[in-house]
Amino acid sequence: MTDQPSPALAETHSTETAQAKAPRRPAARRGLVVGALALPLALGAAGLSFAQKGEIATTPLEPTAISALAPSGAAAAKGEVAEIFGNKFVLQDATGRTLVETGRQGEGGALVRKGETVTVRGRFENGFLHAAALVRADGTTTDLKPAGGPRPGGLDWMKDKVGLGPEIDLPGLKAKVEAAGYTDVRIAGRGPKHLDVAAKGADGRERMLHVGFDGGIREKRVF
Repeated sequence: MTDQPSPALAETHSTETAQAKAPRRPAARRGLVVGALALPLALGAAGLSFAQKGEIATTPLEPTAISALAPSGAAAAKGEVAEIFGNKFVLQDATGRTLVETGRQGEGGALVRKGETVTVRGRFENGFLHAAALVRADGTTTDLKPAGGPRPGGLDWMKDKVGLGPEIDLPGLKAKVEAAGYTDVRIAGRGPKHLDVAAKGADGRERMLHVGFDGGIREKRVF
């Protein structure tokens, strides 16, 4: 006579088998999550291994004597900090003085020190030098404006970060601006799909241009 397992033992065995299999599902899910996190990191590492296409450098600017500052989308001046008023300070050199506006980062008056020598790069308009960056005597640079480019978190931004952003042909775009009749071309910044370019028109007046990566050019402002 063959022994048959009791219903109680069969139920216990079935429960133990189910419990043994149960942990596998969360483990599988954890593997999927880890893989999902690793993929962007791998793509990021690969993207950083070749140049980030969206990165551009603004045109280096030689400081202008303060007395010679004229309305411009890209200007620079070097001098000594004479007075500080919140997020503004007076910059002076041997030729004169100008008021520098530093924006939100300068609130509290701690961005510069009285008597300090700095080079201010930015936009000169309505008698103000609107600072985009400060260069200290030791060469360190403090950027006061966003770097530009696509808005953080979006698809274009992510493409930029992994090196899949648009190719920006700076020499080619500059040549197109010059071919359109502009001179003294300076790269002042970058937008999501364009460059901000300071240049002089045929009449000698300063312009701020919107230059699309596709080569389209339009005037944003005449100074």
